Amino acid sequence: MAPNNVYEADFDFIVAPGETLLETMEELNITQTELSKRTGRSLKTINEIIKGKQPILPETAIQLEKALGVPAKIWNNLEKNYKESLAKVEERKQLEHEVEKLKLFPINQMIKFGWIEKKKDKLLQLDVLLKFFRVSTIDNLEAVWEGKVAFRKSEAYDTNALAMATWIRKAEIEAESIKCQPYKKKTFEEVLKKIRNELVSETNPNKIISELQQRCATAGVAVVFERELKGCRVSGATKWIAPDKALISLSFRHKSHDHLWFTFFHEAAHILLHKKRIMFIEGTKYEGFEAEEQEADIFSSNILIPNDSFEQFLTKGDYSAPHIIEFAEEHNLHPGIIVGRLQHQKIIRYSELNHLKQRYEWAD
Repeated sequence: MAPNNVYEADFDFIVAPGETLLETMEELNITQTELSKRTGRSLKTINEIIKGKQPILPETAIQLEKALGVPAKIWNNLEKNYKESLAKVEERKQLEHEVEKLKLFPINQMIKFGWIEKKKDKLLQLDVLLKFFRVSTIDNLEAVWEGKVAFRKSEAYDTNALAMATWIRKAEIEAESIKCQPYKKKTFEEVLKKIRNELVSETNPNKIISELQQRCATAGVAVVFERELKGCRVSGATKWIAPDKALISLSFRHKSHDHLWFTFFHEAAHILLHKKRIMFIEGTKYEGFEAEEQEADIFSSNILIPNDSFEQFLTKGDYSAPHIIEFAEEHNLHPGIIVGRLQHQKIIRYSELNHLKQRYEWAD
């Protein structure tokens, strides 16, 4: 058992400094009246310290050192430890009311993925969860997130906001370890052009992840890939984690090359074009941010396939695999990106030409 852990301590026996003071006085055969005279403190003050109704102040500790021969730092430490113990008792009482809220979080998945340590005791597990979020209570967590999220809730799914918050928090933790240059809009624009021209046709997911992280870091953007949690249903998210450092988190939710790149450039658009105070979460239905989301969609679509070129492709009316592959090669694209856009615009069915797509899976 860890003796320094807040929740594993024995709270049934907390010794007030006044009890130690009384024991010391009895050993030295000094009455309260005599100690009052020796220290210059009133008899009432001495009595209330003994009963735990008054604290031992630093100046009182110095006087007790002279009167009783016990160093002032001992009295100060006794008082400090006593106050901390009382605070921990109160905290435990408060957290006991929050233990039931643990079931609202994807605790088992967090443990499975190695995001947090598993604890048998529920209070200890709650303590681990709160430290993960860097808050003192779950109510505080809700307050931290309130008003900061541009949610886009799917028409087809009931999004679990706490699972989403957990996913984004893990991305924040990962982003903290990614060293980035200070953000510069012009540099990021140049990086995005190079990524579009040099990396979008790449099919090796390890290279994609590595190159995205390295290139974006030079422009002040930390790119993180995190597993999607059950109930989260998020493709990507964007937020600023410092005045000069932005975060793009991607989940591989749809497990396909075209979704990955559309989501990445969509999130990049939020960094380039929109306010820093807003957290944008892709894959959810939002309220009040329709214009920003539409603008990000247009940016992503156009950087991948310029609208003029795509319109010319459509005029031919040939959506066969050979024609798609030819068009993709002309524009330095993976053919799956063309298929994805045709499906999204309902030009072809979602069941068509999926053999041209590149798919990914998380390794266990």
